[in-house]
Amino acid sequence: MPIRCEIVSQDRMVYQGEADIVVLPGTAGEMGILPHHAPLLTTLKYGIIRVRARGEEQIFTVAGGVAEVQPEIVTVLADAAENVEEIDVARAEAARKRAEEALAKVKPGDVDTLLALEAALRRSNLRIEAAKRFRAGKKPSYEE
Repeated sequence: MPIRCEIVSQDRMVYQGEADIVVLPGTAGEMGILPHHAPLLTTLKYGIIRVRARGEEQIFTVAGGVAEVQPEIVTVLADAAENVEEIDVARAEAARKRAEEALAKVKPGDVDTLLALEAALRRSNLRIEAAKRFRAGKKPSYEE
């Protein structure tokens, strides 16, 4: 019997369905969630969520958030998330370039701006790398 998985970003439902295993990038390390897992609550770091169901695997990027695990459901409330198949690489590269240019102009002591730009750069890099690594036609590898 599979476990239900829901991945929600701030603006939409990113994924909803059953899974044989859900692999999450917890802040304490990567964790695999199987059906009937013990309840837990964890924060998520920037990384990759893998949802495998019936031999098929879907890959999602996640830029922080929390995950609640119950024996029958995994709920991810992400700061930002998307399926790697939906990533617009050109848009992500443009966002990375803007963030890099803005970082070069940050005034010393402007910590809030610096942190926001570093987060934008980290998210852009994650999206670009995930698209290159996991797009259709490339077999995901757990060893990479």
